[in-house]
Amino acid sequence: MMNRKTLFFDEGRCGLCPRRCAIPSGALGACGVRGNKNGKGLLPFYGHVTALAVDPIEKKPLFHYRPGSMILSAGFCGCNLRCPFCQNWRISQSASAAGKQVQPGDIISAALHGDSPSIAYTYSEPLVHAEFLFDCMALAHKHGIANVLVTNGCANREAAREILSLTDAANIDLKCFSAETYANILGGGGEAFEAVLEFIRLACAMDVHVEVTTLVVPGLNDSAEELDACAGFLASVGEIPWHLSAYHPDYHWDAPPTDPALLLSTASRAREKIPFVYTGNIYGEENNTACPHCGSILVRRQGYKTDISGLAAPTDGERGYRCARCGEQSPVNY
Repeated sequence: MMNRKTLFFDEGRCGLCPRRCAIPSGALGACGVRGNKNGKGLLPFYGHVTALAVDPIEKKPLFHYRPGSMILSAGFCGCNLRCPFCQNWRISQSASAAGKQVQPGDIISAALHGDSPSIAYTYSEPLVHAEFLFDCMALAHKHGIANVLVTNGCANREAAREILSLTDAANIDLKCFSAETYANILGGGGEAFEAVLEFIRLACAMDVHVEVTTLVVPGLNDSAEELDACAGFLASVGEIPWHLSAYHPDYHWDAPPTDPALLLSTASRAREKIPFVYTGNIYGEENNTACPHCGSILVRRQGYKTDISGLAAPTDGERGYRCARCGEQSPVNY
């Protein structure tokens, strides 16, 4: 559907993200998927899906939203960042990744046929496919399907507001707490860091269920000072679950894997500011969620195996589960 109107594009410049690429006719922007043809925006990768799979929602990762459910995950190609440690670089750093062309209705049909109550837009960076997201998300809501955005959050405010208005839950990357790193190492440009912080603030203000992930990369963002700054920012915004994920060497970054002890100690410190901090990519680590009122286990997790027997289902009109033991409102949403 190359004739789909391109949004956030004016006089050869794309305004979707802070890079604000000036794109010559016949070329593509830095993301590799948004282009210009004779002064008009072009979307040659509209509906180009590189992966379509059903995952546990915990894999996104989302721990406080519909735990134990399965979610249809749609992946794309391209990205507006150039993270040298990218764990999914084969599709994020190339528009030549194999895939198939689909229409929004195909995604919705797959969710309905698979009994998936939610759709995740994930794997590479979905925001650079904003037009397809708008079309798919709007149709999903018409069919009672929730929209989950897994994103780097690197978008300008106008685009962010429009996409978040159709988003039910999001996991947003906070890759570091340094404008210099975002600009020079991650390739996002000088305004990328502030754009991500604003995206997180805006999502919370718009009542989107928000969780944040930081991939802890040795030699990049693993100092106590920087990780503590991330925790301080999240605490200033709201009660946001924070996922600290272990990195492994990939793409252009060959530092050794993240030390699990570093993740565990960082999580312990962060819990002084943030009630719910989880560690990921650590073998055998349990990530349970306890009731903040009575201390009983609401959700027990071992890998992607999830026991939600500690939760009581929401009643009509309630957004969140209740604790099955004490009956108080839990931090887990539906």
